[in-house]
Amino acid sequence: MANVVRAALVQATWTGDTESMVAKHEEYAREAARRGAKVIGFQEVFNAPYFCQVQDPEHYRWAEPVPDGPTVRRMRELARETGMVIVVPVFEIEQSGFYYNTAAVIDADGSYLGKYRKHHIPQVHGFWEKYYFKPGNAGWPVFETAVGKVGVYICYDRHFPEGWRQLGLNGAQLVYNPSATHRGLSGHLWRLEQPAAAVANEYFVAAINRVGVEEYGDNDFYGTSYFVDPRGQFVGEVASDSKEELLVRDLDFDVIEQVRQQWAFYRDRRPDAYEGLVQP
Repeated sequence: MANVVRAALVQATWTGDTESMVAKHEEYAREAARRGAKVIGFQEVFNAPYFCQVQDPEHYRWAEPVPDGPTVRRMRELARETGMVIVVPVFEIEQSGFYYNTAAVIDADGSYLGKYRKHHIPQVHGFWEKYYFKPGNAGWPVFETAVGKVGVYICYDRHFPEGWRQLGLNGAQLVYNPSATHRGLSGHLWRLEQPAAAVANEYFVAAINRVGVEEYGDNDFYGTSYFVDPRGQFVGEVASDSKEELLVRDLDFDVIEQVRQQWAFYRDRRPDAYEGLVQP
């Protein structure tokens, strides 16, 4: 029997406040569960606007603890209700002055499995993230979930192949890549990088982008979220570039082993020759 996982992702417009934004994602998750999904992921800092378009201390108000903050607690309840694994990207405060761009991973029974903290932090026009976030320091965890081995890589991380590879070496079968990227900046890369990472590392990738223009800047987030398989092929259609959308797709995890036997990239790695890659 095929090892098929029905997976979901949500690309959404900002509602104007956290309560309605979280509620909207809860309804999308319930709809995904009704359609048979067993895992779902949301976009970068899903419960807030993309406030990094500006540098203003007022936006530290969006931060909350992980896992003991209100949003992650609420998502744990949602996971118990729906029986789905949920990837929950939020703005994390660890302690005063220690802030991270984080994603919590919650298992289908509502248990908190752990977190990924974004490693690569941009500081360019419209993406002033170093003002808010410390670089991630929690490694490259891959979580044993009810649907299999799930990893996370966040937005700007996707430009760096090293993390993709480490997630593969750690056993990932599916990597969620929650993002916030706008037209004109990296649109031509959006359909290249994640499929290339899926091929190079031989796993599935769920690429999620926000959609629409928000109140703190003129970034036009272009959606076009998708799932891509280990052969670099889109699984079903790519989402709209202008509207909210819930994608639900069947991912055949047996393809991972087929590709790894066929292409054998992990067999032919040469870590003994890569010392220069980690020199500053």
